[in-house]
Amino acid sequence: MKKIYWEDIKLLTFAPLLPRDCVSESELSIRLPNQSSITLIGLDQPQRIEGTFWAGGGVDEIADIKPSAWAEHISPALDTYNPLDPDYRPWCWLLGVPDGLNHYYELAEYARTQNDPEWGVFTWHSADILPPDVIEAARRRMSPRQFRQEYEASFETASGKVYEDYGQDNYTDAVIAPHEQLLWMHDFNYTPMSSAIGVVRNNDQLFLLDEIVLSSAVARQTAIEFCDRYKNHQNKHVILFGDPAGRAGEKHGHASDYTEIETVLRANGWQVTRKVKPAAPAIRDRQNAVRGKIKNAAGEVSLFVNPTTAPYCHKGLATVQTKQGSTFLEEDSEYQHITTAIGYCCDVLWPAIRRNDVVEQVDVTPSVNFWRSV
Repeated sequence: MKKIYWEDIKLLTFAPLLPRDCVSESELSIRLPNQSSITLIGLDQPQRIEGTFWAGGGVDEIADIKPSAWAEHISPALDTYNPLDPDYRPWCWLLGVPDGLNHYYELAEYARTQNDPEWGVFTWHSADILPPDVIEAARRRMSPRQFRQEYEASFETASGKVYEDYGQDNYTDAVIAPHEQLLWMHDFNYTPMSSAIGVVRNNDQLFLLDEIVLSSAVARQTAIEFCDRYKNHQNKHVILFGDPAGRAGEKHGHASDYTEIETVLRANGWQVTRKVKPAAPAIRDRQNAVRGKIKNAAGEVSLFVNPTTAPYCHKGLATVQTKQGSTFLEEDSEYQHITTAIGYCCDVLWPAIRRNDVVEQVDVTPSVNFWRSV
């Protein structure tokens, strides 16, 4: 750190022209004529930044700093109270080159999608400051993915995102209207039990605008949550999509995940249509169906996500990666299950490859006796 930054900081602050006692080589600090100071702090131990008031600063190579450093050390240091100016709020620049879909990516995505007035994202491409011949030389020696990361500030992964085209064109601030028919998509996993809730607009545009993600939950619990959340929704017809494995036990008279959900829904006055294939689609088919909605070969976008109301849907489509060495198998993550659920829906309604697959459609009408969730 000292070797890289300290000499440059002294030149930028005209330190050689300051009195000798204004520059501390041991503390890496420069006291300026206006009594403010600039200090260089190494964050290999993030706690070093705590304890003293600071007016603002820049954290370089944020992608290389411990993931917990921002929440546990840097951000709390910004909240330090200054008794000389109680209204002053410190500022902070988080600087660096993207390095995969890590904590730096999470911070940048928050700034980009959450409309927080205290946050902003600013990007400078290397082509804006480096000579054209340097840029072209880099293009020749780097892979497209590496060039995008190192020279175009693009968040990339070594193994590759499953849904590479997902981006800002897919973001929306839309919300569900009371009259709209709900599409509820499931991947039955114990924790997190993940399901996406969407609507179809303009005939074939899928809007993912809500989700239910519960830890250590079963199907019946997610159905109770759904009924409570949408108790005032006017259109009481919901279409279920999901993993065919959720039907396990039905042939032998046992309650499946679907029957558990449908029982709760029916007791709360909902009409239910189940659209599930007899067998799970091939992973590639499911992924390609979602890719075709995100952006097709003609550049048309027909899948939209509200990152605020459906954060798992957003993070899943933005970050789910392929396993190292595979071209389609997905890395295990907490967001993988909800993208799988989305894939089951897309493969039924908008399959990438038309096959003669039969979709099991079960219509469940409301019961006369209502059971209300609490």
